[in-house]
Parts: sequence; structure tokens; C-alpha cells
Amino acid sequence: MEDCLFCKIAKGDIPSKKVYEDEDLLAFYDIDPQGPVHFLVIPKQHIGSCAEIDESNSAIVAKCFEVIAKCTKELGLESFRVVSNTGLQAGQSVNHLHFHVIGGRDMTWPPGD
Repeated sequence: MEDCLFCKIAKGDIPSKKVYEDEDLLAFYDIDPQGPVHFLVIPKQHIGSCAEIDESNSAIVAKCFEVIAKCTKELGLESFRVVSNTGLQAGQSVNHLHFHVIGGRDMTWPPGD
């Protein structure tokens, strides 16, 4: 998708501080971290949000979680939170499926107000 920020980052048109990359996925540090460690994992294929996951693209979502496990181990995180906002009311600001991985601090539940 031409006007998608994360598609541009995945193509390398916009620089990012990479945590991991392969032919299908990119993980990079968030520009506004909410913890000592905060990175995003995105599929390079444009998927708008969790609401667009189906049998044609669910394997890439499973791979996202494999990469999350790999990266958190490499970064020494024993505890972490994985968040994916879907839709404006939930706080999704970029319409491209992405998983926030946040760790390195205590987190409360429920989050927010």
C-alpha cells in the first residue's frame, strides 16, 4: 500500500532501528517507547489490522509470535507485554497490523483508565 507508513518502513524507504528482519517480517524499536524495551513486529505484507486476519494470512501472524519469542529471548526479557490495537477507538494509529512488544518494567492491569 503506497501511503502506508509501515509499508514504507518495511521497504526501507523510511529508516528504522531494526531488531530483526527476514523476507516476511520486520521488528524495529518504537519511536515513542512506553518502557525500557519497546519494539514493533510487522508483516511486510500489508494487513490492515487483526480484523483482517484470515486463513490466507494467518501463518504470517504465527510467524510474528515466533519472532517475538526469539527477539525477547535475545534481549533478555523474561516478562513482556504484546499489544495489538485494532481500530481508532482502541488506539490504532497506523492501519497496518503490528504488535507492540513492551518489557523491562512492571506493568499494571488493566492498562489505561
